[in-house]
Amino acid sequence: MDSGDDKYQPRVGQEGKDVVWVPTTNELLAIMLRTAKVNSTDLVYDLGSGDGRIAIAAAKDFGARAIGIEFNPEMAQLAQRNVDRSGVSDRVKIINGDIFVEDFSKATVVTMYLLPELNLALRPTILKMKPGTRVASHAFNMGDWDADVEIDSPARAYYWVVPAQVQGEWLISGMETDRTILKLSQFYQKIGGTLQIGNNTQPLLNPKLEGAILSFTYLDRDKSSHFVMMSVGNNELKGKYKSRSYNDNVITGKRL
Repeated sequence: MDSGDDKYQPRVGQEGKDVVWVPTTNELLAIMLRTAKVNSTDLVYDLGSGDGRIAIAAAKDFGARAIGIEFNPEMAQLAQRNVDRSGVSDRVKIINGDIFVEDFSKATVVTMYLLPELNLALRPTILKMKPGTRVASHAFNMGDWDADVEIDSPARAYYWVVPAQVQGEWLISGMETDRTILKLSQFYQKIGGTLQIGNNTQPLLNPKLEGAILSFTYLDRDKSSHFVMMSVGNNELKGKYKSRSYNDNVITGKRL
């Protein structure tokens, strides 16, 4: 895609509201969108969308709907013309607006190429988004929120999945006959904890949290292992566990 047209020619390095404009290469943006598993069911929001290339690629190459938010009005108009020229105007819209004002909470995927301080300023908003929302950032990370995936080539990029909030104590039903309490600690997507069955407490084995999916393994009184996988709602858990005999038991949990 050309950098401009006969109405507007942006210059690489030109200053914007909070950043200078340096476009993400087509090669890297494709890797970012693939890493985020973008597909036709997604709504992609590109924050600081520049000439619109990420939003356009999300629609044209991955079948998604996409919305770009661009502060510079001339750049936003250029991006919309690029959308029209690319034949994806039915699935892509460019908004001339401020990423700290516009509502992107309905996004299933968020992409951005901003600055470290802007990523950190956006982080609280992103962490409040629906668990499972996927986020890809060119060049800059999110501070102490470690990325789930780091991309090294052809340039650096980062990928996260917004985690559910699971920290605390949960009363689990359907797992064991004795009263069962799941205690979880959390640092972003990294979790740990214990399972108390009656008077016996054990550490969780291989606990994982990916978006709204919580999983771990535990040992019953006979030292048989059980794999547990549950989806996380606001104050409830629902899922199943498998034993070595591959019997699925439905289990639920509620916050204490």
